[in-house]
Amino acid sequence: MSHVERLLNSRRAHLERLTPAEALDAQREGALLVDTRPVVNRAAEGGIPGALVIDRNVLEWRLDPTSPDRVAEADSPDRHVVLFCNEGYASSLAAAQLQELGLARATDLVGGFRAWRAAGLPVAEPVR
Repeated sequence: MSHVERLLNSRRAHLERLTPAEALDAQREGALLVDTRPVVNRAAEGGIPGALVIDRNVLEWRLDPTSPDRVAEADSPDRHVVLFCNEGYASSLAAAQLQELGLARATDLVGGFRAWRAAGLPVAEPVR
């Protein structure tokens, strides 16, 4: 097993990762879905309706409720935040980082956006 695989497994051990159907239910119950994918992927594949787009390189600053640079939706450390990337790898590491900042309910989407789309869940068409 590679070092990065070990790191990923250790971080995921602390996450209550959600399947696409569970993430949709969580969103309907008020969870914040956050798309961290690069713009090129969002432009090519579309997105999840209602998801907030935050670039990975500023994620912690935008979602930390104590940050002066936070987004309005980052209103509580108890906010249920579900991150997603393309396939659910980078989002696991990012969710673990958010937990370290005090967002105890931060997690990610198993399989990422591509699993969501493959499950036949709603997808906003790419902007061409």
